Amino acid sequence: MTPAGRVDVIPLLLPLHRELLALLRSLRDPDWRRPTACPGWTVHDIAAHLLDGQLRRLSMGRDNWFGVQPAGELVDFLDRLNAEWVTAARRASPRVLISFLEVTGPELATHFAALDPDAPALFAVSWAGEETSANWMDIGREYTEHWHHQQQIRDAVGAPPLVSRRWLRPVLELFLRAVPHALPGASDGSIAIRISGDAGGDWVVRRGGRWLLYEGADDTADARVELSDDTAWRLWTRQPVRDRVRLSGNLALASAVANSLAVMARPRADAE
Repeated sequence: MTPAGRVDVIPLLLPLHRELLALLRSLRDPDWRRPTACPGWTVHDIAAHLLDGQLRRLSMGRDNWFGVQPAGELVDFLDRLNAEWVTAARRASPRVLISFLEVTGPELATHFAALDPDAPALFAVSWAGEETSANWMDIGREYTEHWHHQQQIRDAVGAPPLVSRRWLRPVLELFLRAVPHALPGASDGSIAIRISGDAGGDWVVRRGGRWLLYEGADDTADARVELSDDTAWRLWTRQPVRDRVRLSGNLALASAVANSLAVMARPRADAE
């Protein structure tokens, strides 16, 4: 086993954005109104949300402009911020959204590529339990955000998914960083996580003073979690797929893995 290392998604940012633009340009008017896995949000709403994220990251990270300061509990603040933008953006046509995304996507990719990957990031990745994150982790978080929301659009309109190893493997490697943070602090032991599919592999989380993530297999682990690569990304973005996950051994530890989240959200309703 080897400690989980840096995940470099910089080469994927612009290609992923181009895939989004090609997808959005292919949609008919009824497609933009289709419901998605995000409760209450349509395809149009998710596209607007992606634009909002790019505008905010450029404004704060590149231009040092913080127009809205966090207030209250962070999840509530982000939910309110997202809802305000999506509601207002419903006035914009799909053509207008695409035109803005054509500008913001490449500019954000250029901004991220110019950052020192190991320098402290502007924002910590809180779902990974980090109080300070390196830029590579923060940029990786943005990649997972852009990927999984694009996948939700693809699901909604029946478009081919971007689930080859090239696209999905970095998502899983980053989402797995949420697992140590979700495990009980007073417990010891080890959990083997096996993800099947083209993007999958074997990982182990062990406690040696603190929970740490390793890449590799461990047949002697105290708990085991087995799931497919498709189930994994859906599970850690709060979709109700717990029934597709196989848990064995120490069920308290295994369940904590299955209940972890790699997005800023309330615990899922199917958590046990």
